Amino acid sequence: MPRTTPPRPVDVEALFPELAAHRGTTTRLHPRPGQPDVTDSSVGGPVLWPADEPWPVCTEQHERARGERPADIRRRRQILADAWLRHPDSGPTEAERQELDALDDEHVVAGSAADDPLPMICVAQLYRRDVPDLPAGPDGRDLLQVFWCPFDAHGPTGYGMLIDLRWRRSEDVIDLLTAPPRPRVVGFDGYVPEPCVLHPERVTTYPFAGLLPDELRTRIDAWEEGLEKQAEESEADDEPDPVGYQYDLSIPPGWRAGGFASWHTTDPAPMTCRACAAPMHLLLTVDSSEWDGGSGSWKPLEERDLATHLHARPTEVTVGRWGELNIFACPDDPGHPHDWSIQ
Repeated sequence: MPRTTPPRPVDVEALFPELAAHRGTTTRLHPRPGQPDVTDSSVGGPVLWPADEPWPVCTEQHERARGERPADIRRRRQILADAWLRHPDSGPTEAERQELDALDDEHVVAGSAADDPLPMICVAQLYRRDVPDLPAGPDGRDLLQVFWCPFDAHGPTGYGMLIDLRWRRSEDVIDLLTAPPRPRVVGFDGYVPEPCVLHPERVTTYPFAGLLPDELRTRIDAWEEGLEKQAEESEADDEPDPVGYQYDLSIPPGWRAGGFASWHTTDPAPMTCRACAAPMHLLLTVDSSEWDGGSGSWKPLEERDLATHLHARPTEVTVGRWGELNIFACPDDPGHPHDWSIQ
């Protein structure tokens, strides 16, 4: 079933015609639980990987022997989802609570050293044929595979992510790796995605307000302040939240390819290619939620009656503190090193 973004609450270009010059597109991926195949674009699904090519591993020195087992994480999610569907108000049964307590136990991988190769998790694979705003890879490669280490233990702080992007030409994969290596434990359950099929939809998008020309941004701010004042003066109990540029009109929530990055947690930062100094473009956004109370206007028409707390997180991926991961790539040479930001 396709997913369709509702029309925006207002025509923002009619209010601010200058925005037409800044208009862009992004592809909302709309991941939803399913059973993808290696030939499908997916989140958390099986990967088209050559049998004779080494699987991506993390070799940075950090703790990798203690954590949660992926199978336990998925079982815990299933118990909680079943309990909510069965008894939304009462929660899990006593037997389920006991099983949940056991599933929360930390596990130790005996004999694991801090520098042993740690299999990375493929969080997503995207075929260009499915995702209009996904650029071509190096030498015209048509398949992007996104990996991450399942531990927050990297970078100068020792608490950062490690991300690995792989581009390949799908037609070159003849002998398929059928049993990829997997980490026995992970440091954070948000790194373990649930298998999801995608329902790509291309939509219009506009830049983050802080990156617009000053005069235009000032006018948008004044317009929003006027709507907020009207809402405060209204005596209606069921008055909807005022429309906002950031949450309703510019950048959609959820997993998406291309378009503009949101900088709602930090000030906008220049993302410059380390190899050639070219301004980098947004490649992919990995989001902790497909919609929430602040972005409910983006909920697909086909799902407008679904409960947010149960259906807004189909991938079960969590980035940082319920944020989003923006991955940037060099537009001049997609083979150059990528960069990323968490918002």
